[in-house]
Amino acid sequence: MPELSFSRAGAFRHGGFARYWLARFLGSFSAQIIGVSVGWQVYDLTRDPFDLGIVGLVQFLPAFLLVLVTGAVADRFNRVRIMALCLAGEALCALALMLFGLWGNQTAVPIFVTLVVFGTLRAFFGPAQQSLMPNLVPAEDLASAIAWSTSSWQIATVIGPVAGGLLYGLSANIAYGTALVLLGFAALLTITIAPPPQLKTVKEKPSFETLVAGFRYIWHEKIVLGAISFDLFAVLLGGASALLPVYARDILDVGPWGLGMLRAAPGVGAIVVAALLLRHPIKDHAGVVMFVCVALFGLFTAVFGASTVVWLSILAMALMGGFDMVSVYVRETLIQLWTPDAVRGRVNAVNQVFVGASNELGEFRAGISAGLIGAVPAVIFGGVATIAVAGLWWHWFPELRKARHLSGRV
Repeated sequence: MPELSFSRAGAFRHGGFARYWLARFLGSFSAQIIGVSVGWQVYDLTRDPFDLGIVGLVQFLPAFLLVLVTGAVADRFNRVRIMALCLAGEALCALALMLFGLWGNQTAVPIFVTLVVFGTLRAFFGPAQQSLMPNLVPAEDLASAIAWSTSSWQIATVIGPVAGGLLYGLSANIAYGTALVLLGFAALLTITIAPPPQLKTVKEKPSFETLVAGFRYIWHEKIVLGAISFDLFAVLLGGASALLPVYARDILDVGPWGLGMLRAAPGVGAIVVAALLLRHPIKDHAGVVMFVCVALFGLFTAVFGASTVVWLSILAMALMGGFDMVSVYVRETLIQLWTPDAVRGRVNAVNQVFVGASNELGEFRAGISAGLIGAVPAVIFGGVATIAVAGLWWHWFPELRKARHLSGRV
């Protein structure tokens, strides 16, 4: 296996990756604008935390229900074209949300329907864009590409929520209109990525065996299974982003701009950690480092849940994002390095379901819990449960705990 390069700009030596990175950033940035705007708009319409959970659920279900299809599509068809088509479809969803505002919509139902379509497009987009990245750079630059690609999303989570809050403060239509333009440009940019010569597509006829190949591979690779499932349950229980509108309006007493700051704080922490990882990559005891950081993620989730001071809440969210970034970095590196290209789309489709469950389904869990016991107890309980998960996975997946180096079979 070639020696991995941790050159801070190694991946950008390849033009296709540079365009890929920018398109992914613009797509993530737009999604953050839509996420802030939809969350605030739905809560304004209904004032029910349960509906904030529904926002996450309707975006997660398509990835879950279509998991056997989305990965197979990414392995069989041109991944560049899949990305471009999905970004164009997301732009149309932003247009629909903007039109609902212009028509004076007074119910959340059309928003939920649009989010189902949006979630379906993201379900196809995720495996394609994740599987395309290793095709755009040689193996020696893959670690750099993973760090930069993860950072593109994290950078978007910093400025996207703030921009979304400010734009929504002006007008929901301005917020959705901005997302529409940026998604359209991202789609056009993606089209300019020439299909790389190392990009191969699956030629075997579709069958049940080919559809479940991703599940089978993950099940037999215990380190990959442990890393994916660990992230699933840790963030599923510890996620608090769905309840940020409740904290912003009812607990911390800040407006849309304050909501944007709260949503941006995890991204700030993640970017700082990503910069440190680019300069000082994890070279040993990767498994132990990941376990410790997930436990700290749970600790600061509980701190955020109990806080009624704005600066402490923002600081706790930033630390949550920083510690979560370590888990993301280790998990994504393991998956990309240990997975053959022939099944990479299907493995990433399964991974997307796990990530979606830990985020969108986690938001649904948070909304349900808040509706039953209140927002503050729900968040504190989630943080404590995340620490417990770290302890359980420490004993259940010794292979993951003992993983020392981020290398694999590519």
